[in-house]
Amino acid sequence: MEFFMDDRAAIAAYCLSNCAAAARETIAVADDVSARKFLFNLRWDMERTYEAVSFPGEIDWLYMPKDDPEWVYALNRMRFWICLGQAYALTGNEKYARAFADQMTHWVKTVRRDDPACAKAWRSIEAGLRMEYWCKAMSYFDGSPSVSESARELFRQSVADHAEFIMGTWNSYNLMSNWGVLANHGLFVASVYLPQDGRTERWRAESLRRLALEIEMQVYDDGSHWEQSPMYHNEVAHDFLDVVILARKNGIALPEIVERKTHDLCRANLCWVKPDGNELCMGDSDDIDARDILSKGAYLWSDGELKNSGYPALDFDCVWDLGIAAAREYGGLPASAPESTLVALPDSGNYALRSGWGPDAAFLHFHAGTLGAGHGHSDKLHIDLFANGEDILVDSGRYTYVAGKDRYEFKDSTAHNTCLVDGKNFYECRDSWECTGLNRAINRFARRKNGLALLEGGHLGYVSAQQGGVIVNRRIVVLDAGLYVVADEFYASGGHVYESRLHFNNSGELALEGISAAWRSDRNVAYVEPLTAFGGIDTRIAASRLSRHYNLAEDNETLCASFGARGFACLYTVISLSERAEVRLVPTRSNFKNVPFPPDQVEALTVRQGDREWTVVLAHREFASPTDTFLADGCTGFGAAVVFDRTAGESEIGTVLQW
Repeated sequence: MEFFMDDRAAIAAYCLSNCAAAARETIAVADDVSARKFLFNLRWDMERTYEAVSFPGEIDWLYMPKDDPEWVYALNRMRFWICLGQAYALTGNEKYARAFADQMTHWVKTVRRDDPACAKAWRSIEAGLRMEYWCKAMSYFDGSPSVSESARELFRQSVADHAEFIMGTWNSYNLMSNWGVLANHGLFVASVYLPQDGRTERWRAESLRRLALEIEMQVYDDGSHWEQSPMYHNEVAHDFLDVVILARKNGIALPEIVERKTHDLCRANLCWVKPDGNELCMGDSDDIDARDILSKGAYLWSDGELKNSGYPALDFDCVWDLGIAAAREYGGLPASAPESTLVALPDSGNYALRSGWGPDAAFLHFHAGTLGAGHGHSDKLHIDLFANGEDILVDSGRYTYVAGKDRYEFKDSTAHNTCLVDGKNFYECRDSWECTGLNRAINRFARRKNGLALLEGGHLGYVSAQQGGVIVNRRIVVLDAGLYVVADEFYASGGHVYESRLHFNNSGELALEGISAAWRSDRNVAYVEPLTAFGGIDTRIAASRLSRHYNLAEDNETLCASFGARGFACLYTVISLSERAEVRLVPTRSNFKNVPFPPDQVEALTVRQGDREWTVVLAHREFASPTDTFLADGCTGFGAAVVFDRTAGESEIGTVLQW
C-alpha cells in the first residue's frame, strides 16, 4: 500500500526552498522533543500550552502539571513525533530517529492499555490520533539505522493493538461525536500502513462503514459539522481528507457520501474562514490558519473557489500529506472567486457576507443556528466583523475546558455579540460540556439583492415563563461595504431590560461619544450608533477578556447598550466603518388609512454616510390589512424589509429584501 509521502527527498527540498520558516520551526520543535522538552504550540494542537515541561530523565507520560488533563491528552497524542520525522527528512540527523525510537519504545512498554492508571492516555480519541501521527512519523524514518527492526516490530504490534482497541469502541456517542471520526480515521490509517492481511482488510472495511455513518449523521447537507465549532469542524475535515488521500493513492473505493461530504466540509470554510485565512473563534475554536484544509480540498476536487481562499502554493503541512507531485499540479490549478459574496450554511444557521474575495475585504459572519454539542457556546445571533486584514467584532473564544467560572465566562451569552433579556443567559452551563435551557433557532433567512443584503435569525431561549416570555429576533440590513443596520426585536408582553453586547478586538481603542461609541485601530475605525423608540438607552464599556488560543486570555473591552421597555421593543445598532453614519428614526404612515403606524408595527430610519443616503423600513408585524402600503420619509412601498436608495432618487417600491 502507498502511504502519504511520495518522495521524501523532493518534499524536503521543496520545504527548505518554499517553506523555510515552517521548516525551521519544525526542526526547533524536534530539537526540544529530542531533549524531552514539550510545548504544544503547533498549528492544529487542539489545546495549546505556553510553558514548556522538561523531563531530565525518563518521560512521565501521565504527568499533569496543573489541574487540566488536556496536557496529558496532548502529550499522549504525539503530534510532535511527526516533527521528529520531518526534521529527520529535512536534515538527515539521526538524533531525531534515535529520539523517536527511544520514546516510542518507552511509551509502548510503560503505558499499557490494561493498566487502569493509564486510562487518560487510552481514550479512543487519543488512540485514533496516535494512529495518524505514529504512522506518518514512522514513514519518515524509512531506512534509518537508528530505528531497529525490533523497534519497528514493537511499533507494528502496538499499532495492531490500537486498531483492535478502536474496533471494540463503537456506540451511539461515537456515531455522533467528533471522537468517533478521529478514532475511526486512525483505524483506517493503520489498516493502510501495516502489512496487508485479513486483519487489515477487516479493519479497513469496518472503519469505512463507521466513517460513512458518521459523516452522514454529523455533517449537515450544507457541509458544516453539527458541533458548531470551526476548529473541530476542521479536525473532522482533516481526518476525512486523510481518508480520501489514502483511498485515491491505493484505489480503495469510498462510499459516495464520504467523497461528497468531505468536499462539502472544505467548502463550508468559505463561511467560517475570514479573509486572512483564519477560522472564526466560534464555539470551542482558536484563531488558526485553516488554509491547509481549503488547499487540500482545492487540489483533490480541482476546486478553484477553494484555492482562491487557500494557499497560492502548497504549504508545509499540505505537501507532506499530498506529496511533491501534488505540489506541482496544484500550481497549475487556476483560482476563481465565487460569484456570490454571500455564503449561506442554512442547516447550521451560519451566514457570511463579504465585500469581495480579497484579503482586505469587509467580512460579516452571523450565527443564527443551534447550540451544537459540548463545544458550542451561548452564541445565538452572534456577529463577527472583519475588515482591512483585521478583526473588529470578535468572539471571546474558549480559554479552558476546566469546569468553573473561567469556562462559563467564555461560554456564556455575555461573551458573545448578541442580546440579553434581563441580564440572563439563554443557556445555562451545567458543567464544561452540558447546558440546560435548550431551545430552538427560528426565522433563519438570508438574501442578497441589488447590492444590498438581509440576514435574519431568532431564538426561543427566553420564551419560557421563567426566562421572561420573550421571543428574540435579529435582522441585519447591509447597505454597503462596512455599513450595517442591526435590528434586535423583542416580542414580549411584560416589562424587561434589554441589552446588546459588542466585543471589539483589543488591537484598538474603544471610547464612548455620548450614547454612541467609536473603536479605532491602526487599520480601521468603527462607529456604533444605538437608537430606539422604546426608551432611553444607557451605554457603557465593560471589562471583558479575549482568548484567541487555549490557555491564553487577554484583557478586552465590551460595549453594552441597554434600555427598559414594556411589550414589544426594538433596538437598532448602526455600525459604520471608515466614516460615521448619521442615523435618525422617521415616522411611518398608512397610505390607505392615513394614520401613523405605531413603532411596534412598522418603523423606518434614514441612514446617511458621506454623500449617500438610504431609508430602511422594517415591519415588525403585518400591516397591510385590508390593502395598504407604507409611507416613510416620502417613500412608498410594501414589504417586511425594504430599502430605498435616496441618492439614486428612489421613493417608490425600493428594494424589497423580505416580503
